[in-house]
Amino acid sequence: MTHILPDKPHPIPTETDIMSASSSLPLKDMANAIRALSMDGVEKAASGHPGMPMGMADVATVLFSKFMTFDPSAPEWSDRDRFILSGGHGSMLLYSLLYLTGYEKMTVDELKNFRQLGSLTPGHPEVMPSCGIEMTTGPLGQGIATAVGFALAERMLAARFGEELQDHYTYVTLGDGDLMEGISHEACSLAANLKLSRLIVLYDDNGITIDGKTDISFPDDTPKRFEAYGWDVQSIDGHNMAEIEAAIAAARKTQTPSLICCKTTIGFGAPNKQGTSGVHGSPLGAEEIQAARKALNWPHAPFDIPEEILSAWRAVGARSKDARAAWETRLENAACKAAFEAAFTPGIAQDVLRPLIDEIKAAAAKDKPKLATRKASGNVLDKLVPALPKLVGGSADLGGSVNTRAKGSEVVAPPEYKGQYVHYGVREHGMAAAMNGMALHGGIIPYAGTFLSFSDYCRPSIRLAALMKTPSIFVMTHDSIGLGEDGPTHQPVEHLAALRAIPNLQVMRPCDQTETAECWELAIRNTSGPSVLSLTRQGLPAVRGDLPQDQETEKENLCARGAYILREADGDLQAVLMASGSEVEIALDAKTLLERQGIGTRVVSVPCLERFLRQSERTRAEVLGPSSCIRCAVEAGVRMGWDALLGESGLFVGMRGFGESGPYKELYAHFGITAEDICEKVLANLS
Repeated sequence: MTHILPDKPHPIPTETDIMSASSSLPLKDMANAIRALSMDGVEKAASGHPGMPMGMADVATVLFSKFMTFDPSAPEWSDRDRFILSGGHGSMLLYSLLYLTGYEKMTVDELKNFRQLGSLTPGHPEVMPSCGIEMTTGPLGQGIATAVGFALAERMLAARFGEELQDHYTYVTLGDGDLMEGISHEACSLAANLKLSRLIVLYDDNGITIDGKTDISFPDDTPKRFEAYGWDVQSIDGHNMAEIEAAIAAARKTQTPSLICCKTTIGFGAPNKQGTSGVHGSPLGAEEIQAARKALNWPHAPFDIPEEILSAWRAVGARSKDARAAWETRLENAACKAAFEAAFTPGIAQDVLRPLIDEIKAAAAKDKPKLATRKASGNVLDKLVPALPKLVGGSADLGGSVNTRAKGSEVVAPPEYKGQYVHYGVREHGMAAAMNGMALHGGIIPYAGTFLSFSDYCRPSIRLAALMKTPSIFVMTHDSIGLGEDGPTHQPVEHLAALRAIPNLQVMRPCDQTETAECWELAIRNTSGPSVLSLTRQGLPAVRGDLPQDQETEKENLCARGAYILREADGDLQAVLMASGSEVEIALDAKTLLERQGIGTRVVSVPCLERFLRQSERTRAEVLGPSSCIRCAVEAGVRMGWDALLGESGLFVGMRGFGESGPYKELYAHFGITAEDICEKVLANLS
């Protein structure tokens, strides 16, 4: 169903038009309350973006007053509709709505503190479900892409628990900038393929960018673009309340995702600046605000909302209380109540997870398998996924290579949406964002895989996951020159360092089956941030075992320490070799060579540098040995990050540039990452 307006710009409203539009109660005055709060907040902060909130106030008013199911008194109710402000720069739209509808934390004082340190109203929204903020937005395109994950999670959980418990919509507002970002293509194509009919997108088609009119850089026919995806598309006047209501009502009945193109005027109500780029990202100024108040027939003081209008908005906020109470009754009487509550409890109960990990570790200790850690990861998932229904995997068209599809795992597909594996296609960025949305929605722990070299495609969403403290699990395989013949385009060199530089991101690089199982346990237990598992293509030997007795090898998750003594020195300690992943084996071989020459050498496995750096100085010193020892780190990547353990005088054996194409053993020799090279460097520094 497509309704296309004539191919002409929306006319700039005159002052008379604005007066007429604002004369009817209650919706127009309710929308003008958003406009007033938005321009007042930006003006007081002396910075911000008033244009989008003023332009989309009518759309938001209809959406919230006529359709949104939510309850500010129970903001984290799991069956609420989700609202995603993809253009996070328009944050005063969201903050105004939250205050007007009665979220306890969002007071008028918070609006007055817009963009101030320590406020709940930063320049771009930061995730706070307890205050109605579903996710952090600001990087354009992330909101719409993450919303795909929200919508997918809703359908999957409805399939698992029934629509009596999960039956809601995901609404998104976005602008031209979101649609220009490449991630929007990945996400919207994926949403169409999954037929996410509960995803409704309201496009703020105001024709303006920061640099001027959109036609200078964005000539796309957006309706045709989305029709090509397979979305339902409507085009309406974004200031006509009746058209807005009819369009949303129609979108709720489709069998596909919906795009509603809302032709709007940026800065609607500011008579001298509306419809121009000047209203996008700057305060209106006192004179223009005075003119806007007159044009909108809004004679009230800054931040002052008349009682009858505030009451109307508060009634909107109270509208779903009965629906929420009925839902709570259904949950209380549901046979699946315990499973549902467990799904929405962060993480996995330790008494459920730990026995599964212990089984894997016991089998590894017995069999001592030699295998790539990507396959070791697949073994872990084969054990975990059938036992943990909230664990949902996927890959960017690399399932057989990254080993993320557990044996017997059913593919998530419409119309049933059952299963625990998603085919994301070659959409790494969109995949990562969708995973974040699934995690933020609740009820699902998402994991998915691609090659580590392609983590660059995912990086903005990984960074946002870290910022939002979202427990997404990113499985990154083929993690070094060890992938061999595919060559330097596919060989990660700087990627581990780049990922480790992201705050609150747990990067783990296990060396064998046992460490891989432990790293998976840590990733699942990490409910306050994302994790990356960096895994090999090439086979590695089992190296855990014969550790000091006091470490109780198989009972403790040694990877939780970040680094630990894998093999102690024979004789007086003179050298400490630190390594991660595939280079642990090389360090062990170097230890043998050094000790043949009487150099007592300790090998330290470092599966997670970030965890080790959080240990006390005393603990780190116990592992790294006295400063008189030679310290040498070994990793088939760049040195960056290791100096925190090495200091200025420490040695590093690794990569200094890009890789080459060739058999991986030849590449390790070519780049000097061998036991012999390590031995030579250590001996040279001891003499």
